[in-house]
Amino acid sequence: MNAWTPLTAIVPAAGVGKRMAADIPKQYLPLAGRTVLEHTLSRLLEHPAITRIVVATGEQDEWFPTLAIARDTRIERVIGGRERADSVLNALARVDTGRVLVHDAARPCLHRCDLDALLTAADQPQGAILACRVRDTMKRGDGRGAIMESVSRDELWHALTPQCFATGPLRRALSAALRQGLAITDEASAMEWAGFHPRLVEGRGDNIKITRPEDLALAAFFLQQMIESET
Repeated sequence: MNAWTPLTAIVPAAGVGKRMAADIPKQYLPLAGRTVLEHTLSRLLEHPAITRIVVATGEQDEWFPTLAIARDTRIERVIGGRERADSVLNALARVDTGRVLVHDAARPCLHRCDLDALLTAADQPQGAILACRVRDTMKRGDGRGAIMESVSRDELWHALTPQCFATGPLRRALSAALRQGLAITDEASAMEWAGFHPRLVEGRGDNIKITRPEDLALAAFFLQQMIESET
């Protein structure tokens, strides 16, 4: 049995998910009897390495306190920021473990095997992220709706979450990148800018991020498959 070192998870959940065209933020949409966020938090809490979760929500968020899981003593809520990086940095102020894991609020289909693999690979100074190899032919547009060129997919990856890093270096990288006004799309991009080379851990393709309305049905199917495989 693996003796996991305790760590904290951060879940940035301050976004509104405009592409979902819903009346409430996408992390609070119903999915298989619960909200999307409840599924996500539950998957993280099931892992023995994760002893705390810091959830960064919007300042006017009225939905999080109504969730039963919000009363779990292992979960702490903080106020998020304007961008994802701001929310993660706010949450990092509450982290006292040596390593931290960051996971999207709208990725409820995380498998234990992927999380195990990530935590094992991240046990080194560079950190690690879950990712999937690009399988489709890649095109670069010209900004006017036409193809400019085809791009080789060799060694191209879709970045997923969770992403796991040493807490201090991630905090410093995010702070410095924000001071420079850089566009930080995920935690790995801040670490790359700071000179790190995070490991790529190939994850499952069903670890989808719910972004569009049709993703809810797909996530429900994947969750059902997950439940059946674990029983």
